[in-house]
Amino acid sequence: MPNLNVQAQPTNETQALLCAGGAVLLWSTVATAFKLGLTQLTPAQLLFSACVVSTCVFGVALLINQKFSTQQLTKHTITEAILLGLLNPLLYYLILFEAYDRLPAQLAQPLNYTWAITLALLAVPVLGQKLSGRALLGIAVSYSGVVLLLVGGQQLGGLSWDITGVGLALLSTLVWAGYWLANTKTKTSGVLLLCLSFAFATPLVGVYCWLLDGWPPLNQHTLVYGTWVGVVEMGLAFLLWQRALRSTAHAGRISQLIFLSPFLSLVLIAQVLGEPIAASSIAGLAVIVAGLVLTGQPTAQR
Repeated sequence: MPNLNVQAQPTNETQALLCAGGAVLLWSTVATAFKLGLTQLTPAQLLFSACVVSTCVFGVALLINQKFSTQQLTKHTITEAILLGLLNPLLYYLILFEAYDRLPAQLAQPLNYTWAITLALLAVPVLGQKLSGRALLGIAVSYSGVVLLLVGGQQLGGLSWDITGVGLALLSTLVWAGYWLANTKTKTSGVLLLCLSFAFATPLVGVYCWLLDGWPPLNQHTLVYGTWVGVVEMGLAFLLWQRALRSTAHAGRISQLIFLSPFLSLVLIAQVLGEPIAASSIAGLAVIVAGLVLTGQPTAQR
């Protein structure tokens, strides 16, 4: 999740490091959770289950922080939350889960990780920013990592993938970058906006799920996966990351920890999912991350 309206407060570097480390560890599990969940649920069913849980997580967070009042429910805030909710969670996660459903986790996760590169490109026309020579080099390096990941994986690692899955994974980066850019325009509290966005989007996800696949089956397996994705990917990890950024005077240094997440994720993909990790997956991910470091990744998830 992006760093939404993080406001200054007294710093606590130990707390920041612990919160950031916790968020990175949690995020490193989500690719595995996605794939496991999709063995039991359709993408729409997994998303609906997760949305219900994450909405509750953000609601509890608001109550604990006592930062909500009915006066904040202005027409502008509600309209903003509805529009953003259509992007996240509705559109973004439907596309992302469809990509994970079609691709090996070791391909889907690094492809989605390039959203920061898409953000850098979109910021030029949307925010009027200019790309430095270093940023252009970083973009070129990252996308060369994508080529290595795909071509090397198929030719050397024997990984199977389809063009639709790759297209969906890359499309998800466009939606997520657009969502992040839209959030730069808001002055609403980050947790409040997320809570409202998920609260408005969840019924729409539910209707889509019911019409397409029917309601998720209620059993211990599906409840675990829906809860894990809702709490970890969409809820707790974001709250920890937000707290880390609020607690540090060195946001850029803390943000470098996020680069550990995809490599830790590969370990879990191999150990839990049993995917043989191709050498090209490690090399491609390393090149993508190197490009992100060169470009200058925003302080955000994945």
